Parts: sequence; structure tokens; C-alpha cells
Amino acid sequence: MIKNYLKIAIRQLRKQKMYAAIKIGGFALSIAACLLIALYIRNEMSYDRSYPDADRIYRLVGLSNNNGTIETDTYWPAPMGKVLKADFPEVELSGRLMPNNLMGAGSAELRRADREANTYEDKITFADQQMLDMLKLPMAYGARSHALTNPLTMVISKRKADKYFPGQNPVGKVMYLNDDKTKPYTIGGVMQNFPATSHLDYDFFLTLAGMEFGKGEQNNWGNYNYPDYILLKKGTNVKQFEHKITRDIVKNYFLPQMMRDGVKDAEKEVAKFTLVLQPVTDINLYSYDIDDGLSHGDIRFIWLFGAIAAFILIIACINFINLSTAKSANRAKEVGLRKVVGSYRSSLVKQFLTESLLYSFVSFAVGLLLAWLLLPYFNTLSSKSLTMPWGEWWLMPVVLISAFVIGIAAGLYPAFYLSGFKPIEVLKGTLSTGSKSSVLRNSLVVFQFAASIILIICTFVIYNQMQYILNKKVGFDKDQVVMIEGTNTLGNNIKSFKNELSKLAFVKSVSISDYLPIANTKRNGNTFFNEGRTKLDAGIYGQFWQVDDTYLKTLGMKLVEGRNFSYDMSDDTAGKTIIINQTLAKKLNLKNPIDKKITNGFTFTVIGVVHDFNFESMHNQIEPLALHFGISPSMVTVKVKGADMKNTLQSISDTWKSFSPSQPIRYTFLDESFANMYADVQRMGRIFTTFAVLAIVIACLGLFALSAFMAEQRSKEIGIRKVLGASVQGIATLLSLDFVKLVVLAIVIATPIAWWGMNKWLQGFAYSAPVEWWVFVLAGIVAIIIALLTVSFQSIKAAVASPIKGLRSE
Repeated sequence: MIKNYLKIAIRQLRKQKMYAAIKIGGFALSIAACLLIALYIRNEMSYDRSYPDADRIYRLVGLSNNNGTIETDTYWPAPMGKVLKADFPEVELSGRLMPNNLMGAGSAELRRADREANTYEDKITFADQQMLDMLKLPMAYGARSHALTNPLTMVISKRKADKYFPGQNPVGKVMYLNDDKTKPYTIGGVMQNFPATSHLDYDFFLTLAGMEFGKGEQNNWGNYNYPDYILLKKGTNVKQFEHKITRDIVKNYFLPQMMRDGVKDAEKEVAKFTLVLQPVTDINLYSYDIDDGLSHGDIRFIWLFGAIAAFILIIACINFINLSTAKSANRAKEVGLRKVVGSYRSSLVKQFLTESLLYSFVSFAVGLLLAWLLLPYFNTLSSKSLTMPWGEWWLMPVVLISAFVIGIAAGLYPAFYLSGFKPIEVLKGTLSTGSKSSVLRNSLVVFQFAASIILIICTFVIYNQMQYILNKKVGFDKDQVVMIEGTNTLGNNIKSFKNELSKLAFVKSVSISDYLPIANTKRNGNTFFNEGRTKLDAGIYGQFWQVDDTYLKTLGMKLVEGRNFSYDMSDDTAGKTIIINQTLAKKLNLKNPIDKKITNGFTFTVIGVVHDFNFESMHNQIEPLALHFGISPSMVTVKVKGADMKNTLQSISDTWKSFSPSQPIRYTFLDESFANMYADVQRMGRIFTTFAVLAIVIACLGLFALSAFMAEQRSKEIGIRKVLGASVQGIATLLSLDFVKLVVLAIVIATPIAWWGMNKWLQGFAYSAPVEWWVFVLAGIVAIIIALLTVSFQSIKAAVASPIKGLRSE
């Protein structure tokens, strides 16, 4: 019996080639999209699960309730790691990282001790030996148990060992960072590369043993620079432990420190504070509201992409249902005759479900092939390196089960609908008119286009926001600014290098500072007070940057009051003066800030106020900032004239080579680095654009086939209208109008949903472009034009056809 069902199903597929191609094409496209999104979601949800004790590893996170606003932090004082292990028996291991580039982590110029040439490297962090023990990182060379126990030791990744010591065991070899021969680092071990699905992505672990970043820093509870991780003992109740560490650490350490610092209402302040443990497996997806300086995913995007995949699959299923029910008249006589000769309804249901399953299995086969072909493009789109899991045992069972379930789900309604025809009505010929206008079919078309229009609107809004970010006046000039990196290896020659660059014809200005208003440059958080108010007022947290006398000029920043730094002013060179931004002046209630004194432990005289500029992502408001005169030498910025960029860059490179012949110059452009801060927004826009196009294509495939069928069903009506004098234009308009009405209804439904969703998304930006009315109008016009272009071919074809063909049977 099954063989017979299958034979009839194949016959139907061959008989209706266009409809079969549209059903399979739409299904296959949606399945390919769903498979790619599923691979993406699987990859995002697999982060940090490779560690043997991943279920017991946690990151310490601080929550502070500041007048109803929850602020989060992952950085802790140096003694916190030891206290967690010493004071709490529930902790099996505790370890610290120190990735702060202010202290020398982040990036550096590296070389073997027996070589002269430096090589730029990033992904550098300081780490405790306990981090290796906790994560149980597999080692390629050396023993993990003591790889970082001695001062001035380092662990490097396998890929870096192969780069610097090809074919050798590098344990015991020496490397220099930033040409600092006073601190020779000995390689204590080589770890296997961190997996791509790890929120930790480092190539160099520098030991924290024997390190002190400032006098008494390792016992100071006032400086926050270390992310802390702990391994809990088995059976520990996490919620109870969170309550315990909050109570004990606040009482025994934070409160005494705040009282020593003279913080106003110290007990009230610490009452706002809570310590929580974040499972290491949650860090990638559940840290979107935590400013930890790491690149990670976002569980909200996972839900969003999952919803997009579901929408696309539903749209394809709708095509199947629409076309199956629309072709009901063509199958009605078959059903009637089968029933007359004794077929049961159950056997007819099985027949139609077999056809549906055949379409589903063929679509899945084509969809798998499409997913494989489109995977490189999707990897570029999503900034991933996904691969098809051909070798995984679960792939074929999942595909087969999914094909079966979707085939049944998509075919269930058509099967019962078609098998329910009454033989008398069918054979009398009274049924065909019932298929001309179906409420269900129209509703499904509306749903298809509503989903597509929502995606179109989202695409427009994301693009508009990205353009707003890139073109907004941010308070500094990011165009034609070259950033030269790794300049700290020049040592005392860096000022001479600056002077030589300033002499170049195409150079406007040069500055020495690695504190820049883009991501991945130095930051230094401090707490500021008005002089004499330390024990009376709450401190104002802000940034404290070291800049030179040409910093403001080079970056096009404007002073609104006061003067710039100058080597001619003794107080400036002595480090007694400061320039603050407008936000810090406002927070400190300085109405006339010039010559006022403020303190962060050291006292400074305010000599200028710089206009506010965005130095962090536009997701955040502009924060307080103070600029201090000095040299922070790992970057040099050069403002150039744009007339001849090629020769300008060559001149800069030649100047660099004259100062550092053994180190290749490395430079980037400030505007490019600024744009890279919003790579996630750009990526999201590209993904929405791609899936919006895909959804429209699938919806239009169904609309095209449906319009062809409706024209076929109304052929007699069209013939009569033509005989009575109707024009081609009038008939084409008549046939198209019904579909346009459905698209207009879809626009009405989609508009408020898209408006709500995009406004929620834009709330994540402190600075955002408003959602303009024209976005919805444009999306609606695009949808109507696409729908008209889709149905117009069939409408015009039907309108110009000879009326004799439609009326022949009469």
C-alpha cells in the first residue's frame, strides 16, 4: 500500500512541475536557513563547556543598586582571590586574571631573547597558577602544576610556540616584552590553544607570582583590576554561598576600607552591594549587561535568530498549505472518484500525507546541500568559523526526524481538507467555486508578508542607527588620523620620533598617548572629589588619562574654558594641573571650574574644560573624564592632510624605520577603529538584511504560484469580462487588487510590532536615531511593489489570453 501511495505521490510531483518546484524550493531555502541558524545557536550555547569541571566554575560578579539602577562589575581588588580561598571552605580553588592594558597586559611587542626583531602580539593577560589548575588546560609541553608558580614565568599557546619555536620544546626559553631586558620571561609551559568556544581567548599567560603593580597593591582593597574565578566544592549551595560571601566580605573587608578612606555614609553605601556567582557556561550569552571588556554573544540574539528561523520555516509551510488547498479543485474529482469506488477517508489522508512527506524529504536533501554551499557566506555574515557536522552521529537522525515532523505538520491540514470532499458535490461540479477565496489562505498570506515586512523595517532601522553612529558628531575628529602602535619600544627616543613626524609636509599634528576614544586602548578609572570634600561628599567615578600638549589639537577636541597643557608651564610639567570634561565639571558642581582644585588622592588645579566627547560606545552616556599631562608612550597618533595618503604613509613608515629598523611599523586609522566598535551592530544589520530578503523570496514564490492558480480558476470570469469589453489593464488590476489588499493588511499588522521591537532595541543605546515614520512607509511601498511585480506576470498573462480558451467548455 505504501508503495502505491509513493508511486501516486511521485506522479503528482512530475505532473505539477512548477508547483512542485515552488514547494520544494521554498521549503529547501527555509530549511537551509534554519540549519545555518541552528549551527550558529549550537555554537553559541557550547561556550566554556570543554573544561572538565565547568559545572563548578564561576566568575565573581558585583551588583550595585544605585537609586534603582543596577550596575555590574567583574573587577576586584588584588587580595580578593586569596581571601576567597582562605576564608570560605566551600571554595576549592580561586584564581585571578589581570588583563588591564594599563598594567602591561593586552598587547605587547615580543621577541625571543636570541633574536632582534620584535613582533606585535595581543591576547596577553597576567594570571595566577590557580587558573591553569582550575581550568585544567591541557599542556603540549611542560607540567601544568607549576608552569606559573615562579616569578617572571609565562605560558604560551601551542600556535605561538609553533610560531616562535617551530619544531622545538620551548620550555625554559626566554622572551622579552617591549624590549624590556630587565624582565626576562621564562616559558614555563605550552598550553593547547583555547577552543573557539571559550570566552577566554589568550595566547600568553604571564605569572602574577611576585608581581606588584604599585607599592602595596597586592594588599590594597581600594584598586579594582582583577577578574576572579572560583571552583566550588561539590554539593555547595550556590545561592546560600552568594549570601555568605556578600555578608562576610562586605563586613570584613569593603566596609573597613571605605571607613579608612573616609567615605560618606559607608554603611549605607555597602548595603547597596551584592556579590553573585556567574556560571562560566553563562558568561558568553548572559553578559550583555556586564561591562567586562570581553567579546561575547547575547542570549537575546539567540532568541531573535531562533524566531527568525521559525518565521522563515512557517512561511515555507504556509506556501505548502496554500498551494495544496488552492489546488483543491484539481484534486477534487480524484477524491470523489476514489470515494465512489470505495476508498476510505483514512487511506486518502495517508495518500496526501505521503505526498507531503515526499516533498519534505526532498526539500531537506536540497536544503542540506544549500546549507553546505551557503556556509562560507554565513560564516562571513556572522563572523564565525562554523562547519557542517557531517561526521556527527546525531546529524542524520535529527534531519530524518525533522523532515518527518515538518512533513506531517505541513501536510496535516491539506490532507484532512482534501479528503473531506463529498463525492456528490465534487461530481456535480459545485465544489470548485469554494476554493476561489479561502479565509485561511488569505490569513496565511497576510502572516507571510507581515513577517517579511517586520524584517524589512528592522533592517532599515538598524541601517539608520549605524549611519547615525558613524556620522554623529562625537566631540573629536576621527578622520585622517593614523595611529602608530608599539611605539613604547622607542624608549627615550619617542619625543624625537614625534618631532621628526611633525616635520613631514603632509602631517598637521602629532601626539603621544595610548589613551584614545576607541575600544582596546588604555583606561584608568579613578574617584574624584572637590578638594577638602573627600569625607563629606560621595566620590565621582571617572577616567583619568595621561596625554601630551598636542593631544587635543591632533584629535580635534575643543576647549570650552581655560587653556591647554604646555611645556612652558612649570605646574603642567610637574603634574599639578588637570583638564576636565564638561560632565566631570557638572558632576562636581563646578560652575566656574578654572583654578578650582580636585583630588583623586593627589591634588590638581583645573586649567581647562574640554567639550564632552564620546570615548566609549554609544551604548553608554558620556562619563566623567580628567586629562593629566604626561607621556603614555605605546601609541602615537598623527593627524595628516588627505591630499596624498599613499606618500604620507610611506614617509611615516620611512621615519619609523630610521628609529626602529628591527620592528615593522604597525598602524591603523582612527575612523576604522571607531567603526569596529560597532561591528556587532553592522553584523546584526547584515543578518537582518539577508533573512529579510530570504523571507520575501519565499513569500513571493508562494504568491507567484497562488496568483497563477487564481488566474487559472477565474479564466471563465476573465473570458466573459473580455467579451463584454473589459480592457487588459482593467483585468490585470482586478486580479492584482486582491493580493495588494492582503499586503496592505500585513503592513497594518507589522508596523506596530516592528515599531515596538525596534524601540526596545534602541533603548540599548544612550544615543540613537529616532524611528522615523518614513521607515514604515518605505517598507510598505517596498512590500507592495514586490507583491505587484510577483503577481503582475500572471495577471497580465491571464488578461491578454484569448477568451475562447476560458469559455471553450461552455
